[in-house]
Amino acid sequence: MTASLNALLAIETIKKLKYTYLRAVDTHDWELLTTTLSEDCSARYDDGKYSFDNRDQLINGLKGHMDSPQVITMHNCHHPEIEFIDESTATGKWYLQDLVFNKDQNWMLFGTAIYTDQYRLDDGIWRICHTEYQRIMETINAPIPATLSFTYSMFDHQ
Repeated sequence: MTASLNALLAIETIKKLKYTYLRAVDTHDWELLTTTLSEDCSARYDDGKYSFDNRDQLINGLKGHMDSPQVITMHNCHHPEIEFIDESTATGKWYLQDLVFNKDQNWMLFGTAIYTDQYRLDDGIWRICHTEYQRIMETINAPIPATLSFTYSMFDHQ
């Protein structure tokens, strides 16, 4: 019973970790994002179009693409499938829906993908040590339709 309870607690902790990662990306909270990743974290997005070999590269890469008040994103992951390799490593698959608005470049994206993550327990803290996704579908609309009106963005109020 204790092992099962510990596994359930670890699953909930890993879910919270992923949700924190997504919130940090969408709010451009790069400090918070750093806390979700192992130092040696690697990432491979969009079938390898964007690849990073460590946490610093990943953070800097995301900043380079997204660190603008004109880039507004929404990343939702659901349907987690978390499996333990051993007591300190796990894998997870998540269904992603993302929406991206780049107001500077006047385009918007809607997509879905399957995230595949690897997690590691370091010093009692679960962190993402590898993350990647493979697109299921993606649509891009450019220019952003004139009928779409932005009535609020948190980045306009900071």
